[in-house]
Amino acid sequence: MKVFCPREVRPGETRVAVTPASAERLVRLGAEVAVESGLGTTIGASDADYTARGASITSRAEGLAAADWVFRVRPPSPDDAAAAKPGSYHIGFLEPFTNRAAIEAFARSGAIALSVELIPRSTIAQKMDALSSQANLAGYVAVILAAERLPKILPMMMTPAGTIAPARVLVIGAGVAGLQAIATARRLGARVEAYDTRPVVKEQVQSLGAKFVEIDVGETGQTKDGYAKQLTEEQLARQRAALARHCAEADVVITTAQVFGRRAPQIITAEMLDGMRPGSVVVDLAVETGGNVEGVELDREIERKGVRILGLANLPGRVPVAASQMYAANLANFIEHFWDRKAKMFQWVEEDDILRAMTVTRDGRVVHAAVREALGL
Repeated sequence: MKVFCPREVRPGETRVAVTPASAERLVRLGAEVAVESGLGTTIGASDADYTARGASITSRAEGLAAADWVFRVRPPSPDDAAAAKPGSYHIGFLEPFTNRAAIEAFARSGAIALSVELIPRSTIAQKMDALSSQANLAGYVAVILAAERLPKILPMMMTPAGTIAPARVLVIGAGVAGLQAIATARRLGARVEAYDTRPVVKEQVQSLGAKFVEIDVGETGQTKDGYAKQLTEEQLARQRAALARHCAEADVVITTAQVFGRRAPQIITAEMLDGMRPGSVVVDLAVETGGNVEGVELDREIERKGVRILGLANLPGRVPVAASQMYAANLANFIEHFWDRKAKMFQWVEEDDILRAMTVTRDGRVVHAAVREALGL
């Protein structure tokens, strides 16, 4: 089995899908691993670091032409997808619900496209859950960015000059990113509150030392994969009204609420922002899917009446060494899970729940029903 990892082409993407350590793991399994020259530049890894672990260095064109498997972080261009070798496997964050051009190109090429966003939230798939590993880092980075911009410190300090009260942080959404944001803010000494539509996460929030904000918006719940269900407009209105007071008291608000495969719900309105103190900071982790904050702008920091609003994309890419280490391990774990050690090859298991969930294109067509529906195919 030949594995190739090209350099990322999306501007600003610093993560890589294969690190020297993960290359060595794959080589030990029996795979031939090649990477594009300069792949590790953003994580401080040289071509020599890869060859020392058993990988070879090749050009992009040669690597793509020879590969049985192509590991990526972001989706390729439609032209790259169309040129994929028939029967080859392409795995990465493929943005299957919005990236119609690349998905259709993969189908036409006869390649098997595997989207890591679609890996199920199950115990057996935990080790390969790239969405969670990257969300974990996003939650951490969000707090660090907010702390850097806040004109006050996060922890309480008792000094001869007087006592400084701790900063107040409100985290909206207690999924993987939200829980890590809570934990990071608490470690830095902030007073933390958190809100989620799913009452089931209350215990997790409290176990991290934060106060769980309870708002009665009627019947809520979560999907079978653990994602929050979309609220009605009436429920969102009730939620916003109750959250306005908590936002007004907060120094930092971090929003992480997303509905898988759909536009993120708008939770923080302009009116709520206007009720916050000047100097406060809002970090919107859902900006890439439309944003939770009214007026947020993708990849920009803006200010509204003294409140700083951060809509920066790809927060895991701001810590590329850790993000690449985790993502590359997720992919290596995936291959290892389906590896036939005797035959030294990846074994496709037709009825496997993980493979069925994440397969977007196969046999020349888009096979994932939800993706077909979302793209209107």
